[in-house]
Amino acid sequence: MQEDILELIGKGHFTDPHEVLGLQSIGPEKKVIRMWRPDLPTCILQIKEEMIEAKQVHTSGLFEVEVSSDICHKDYLVFHPNGEWAHDPYAFGPLLGELDNHLFSRGLHYELYDKLGSRVCEHQGVIGTHFALWAPNARSVSVVGHFNRWDGRLHPMRFVKATGLWEIFVPGLETGEQYLFELLSGEGKRQVKADPLAHYSEVRPGKSSIVCDVNRFAWSDGEWIKGRGSNQRDNGPLNIYEVHLGSWKRKDGEFLGYREVAHALADYCKEMHYTHVELIGVCEHPLDESWGYQVSGYFAPTSRHGSPGDFQYLINHLHRSGVGVILDWVPAHFPADSHSLSQFDGTYLYEHRDPRQGYHPQWNTHIFNYGRWEVSNFLIASALFWLEKMHIDGLRIDAVASMLQLDFGRKAGEWIPNKEGSNVNLEAVEFLKHLNSIVHTRVPDALMIAEDSTSYEGVTTPVENGGLGFDYKWNLGWMNDTLEFFEKGFSERDKHLDALTKIIDYTFMEKYVLVLSHDEVVHEKRSLFSKMPGTEEEKFAGLRLLLSYMITFPGKKLLFMGGELGQPTEWNCKEELPWDLLESEENRGLQEMIRALNAFYLEHPALFAGDFSPSQFTWAFPHDKENLLIGYYREGEGEKLLTIHNLGPHSLENTILPLTAVSKGSELFNTDREEWGGSGRINQQIEVVEGGVLFEHIPPLSTLIVSIE
Repeated sequence: MQEDILELIGKGHFTDPHEVLGLQSIGPEKKVIRMWRPDLPTCILQIKEEMIEAKQVHTSGLFEVEVSSDICHKDYLVFHPNGEWAHDPYAFGPLLGELDNHLFSRGLHYELYDKLGSRVCEHQGVIGTHFALWAPNARSVSVVGHFNRWDGRLHPMRFVKATGLWEIFVPGLETGEQYLFELLSGEGKRQVKADPLAHYSEVRPGKSSIVCDVNRFAWSDGEWIKGRGSNQRDNGPLNIYEVHLGSWKRKDGEFLGYREVAHALADYCKEMHYTHVELIGVCEHPLDESWGYQVSGYFAPTSRHGSPGDFQYLINHLHRSGVGVILDWVPAHFPADSHSLSQFDGTYLYEHRDPRQGYHPQWNTHIFNYGRWEVSNFLIASALFWLEKMHIDGLRIDAVASMLQLDFGRKAGEWIPNKEGSNVNLEAVEFLKHLNSIVHTRVPDALMIAEDSTSYEGVTTPVENGGLGFDYKWNLGWMNDTLEFFEKGFSERDKHLDALTKIIDYTFMEKYVLVLSHDEVVHEKRSLFSKMPGTEEEKFAGLRLLLSYMITFPGKKLLFMGGELGQPTEWNCKEELPWDLLESEENRGLQEMIRALNAFYLEHPALFAGDFSPSQFTWAFPHDKENLLIGYYREGEGEKLLTIHNLGPHSLENTILPLTAVSKGSELFNTDREEWGGSGRINQQIEVVEGGVLFEHIPPLSTLIVSIE
């Protein structure tokens, strides 16, 4: 062998070890088995059951054995220091084909999760694990793990120059093996990285990836998947319970496993009549306090709660219980942790080089380079992994505003305008359109939900009509304006009533989800309960009013866990919810009201069928600033409901509301029921009188829902 090749191999610089190592022909009648073992003084092989010591042909660690031409890759095994015998990785051909390379180079390989990373498979008649990695600027890449004592010299990978991919098949390795990739940068720096496409990782602070097979799980949620389209339609109910698994419930202060939480969460959602859960903090992440919004594993459920199979059990059980699952997904940025995507192959591979484009000053994170095909492909494949492999029903895309705006969180001079001179990130716009187009083509009934605080137009307009193509958008305007009003003291509310009622002016501009999310109960914003003014009794009444206002107002619904308990403190990701609050009659009454309200919502299409239809919402009477009284009609599927909100602290008795079009009415829901913590002043009957409709009681801080004809 040429001395320069030996030198390259010895330094770990050789990009095609399969060209010289393994089983090589050296003539028509002979082959040579060439082994690279710089860690051993001797190299023992078993060739057709005969033990042979290979000859050392170079002091750097190269060994050879000449064999007859009829020897094939399955005919010999290599002895390893751990006492095991295994086939030679360098006797096996590549697994990535021309189609894989072509699709990846064009950014169109949507099934990367089945090609890159680690994958247990049978190759040339032998079971093992195929490793593949994108690192186009690395000088060399090796896979390391317990199987080779974490020695990067022993398993250098083959380089595919056209795509920047590296691959190797390691015979005998199966699920459970820990591994990392050791990369040598162009500048000669060695670094160890976790697998960007790993499906399983060590529990933090460990950083290793773990070989696993997500295809082994036996799904039994076919009935849910088959009917998902009808469960997630625009004119259907959608009431989401936002959950952080690590702090929803714990056992002796420790995280619950996915299988353990599956039954408790499914039972609770059914009991509370939520249609879906939205899981935050599921994608693998290094730091608990990031709540899972600084992701290191875009293809891996966090191992804090168990294995990928355990996670699949959770999703399967929720589906079998009739509960849909939405996942928080973060394509906006990634953490700077050295084992993750940051400067992955020694260059700015996933991120922009210029910090004005590639660094997020608010979060100390890196921003994806959406204009790079391979990066866009990586993210779209991640979305499809969760939807197709993990049976997730929808994705809530985090921090879309930071993706769309080049100047998000930046001062003048800290950002670069686009080619048109504006602050719109055109590459992110195209990425989001591409993402939504592919998702809706491959998983047509999946929900794509944008968390976006910008005024960018057409977020929920189909891509073919010039929009971004999301199904829904969080209505952060509704959230801000609503909470701003509800936090006002009672004496100030009359001055701000117009701001509350003008919410309807933008309610139908997009297809919205009304949200009271985790973001509103942290960072000294106070809990929903603590935001309410007044005495403790008024706080409970105010919270019942707020949550019923959300349910009756146009838009789909989302409530963060703990809101239904009347939690007085902010959310703490390190502790479970204060479930002991339910020992209090007041807190238990609030929870029971929300349970009844959610059930009522599901039973009345007037509250959801016209969420995106302006014609199915009308104000019922002029806003009464003096008494802080508003009312509106909701219609849907032949049903018409009147909702009345008393936003003030005073009871209104024997009040005639100017409802001239009503011939008959019946009170269906009243948040002031005694069993829910109210006074019990309900209207047994509603009388139509001259000038309108007579209500005997309109309790303070209450919602009344009335069926009318």
